[in-house]
Amino acid sequence: MRTAYRVLAYAIAVEVAIQAMAVVWAVAGLGKWIMSGGVADASMMQSEATPFPEVAGFMIHGINGMIVVPVIALVLMVLSFFTRYRRAIVVAVGLFVLVVLQGQLGFLGHEFPAVGALHGLTALILFTVALYAARGVEIPRRADRVADQDARAVV
Repeated sequence: MRTAYRVLAYAIAVEVAIQAMAVVWAVAGLGKWIMSGGVADASMMQSEATPFPEVAGFMIHGINGMIVVPVIALVLMVLSFFTRYRRAIVVAVGLFVLVVLQGQLGFLGHEFPAVGALHGLTALILFTVALYAARGVEIPRRADRVADQDARAVV
């Protein structure tokens, strides 16, 4: 269970990095498209035609942020109840709360663009907590497990 917990925590950290890469790729493509004479307005956002190829980055960011990361965080939280790591539940619940907060800040950023700064800051915090969760679960070496079993047998 500890290995699965660790893998899922690292997966959240990787997903946060993918989120950052996808949105920056999309914004860079948008900037290039505008510099080439493209116009970004409501009709572009509502159009079914792809104005520039990097627009896929916005879709990747949206799908990952609304589906993939929350599902991983939810599975990690459920798994934390079966992990023999004393802080697993607290850290996993904290990660899940950060993921929910991150999503809500992302939605709120469409109404209040200044909230985008908090969305970015929360992503850094989420990345850090995910790494903490993954690295905090030490998988005991075989010699340590054997020693623990011997100690339990004596008692």
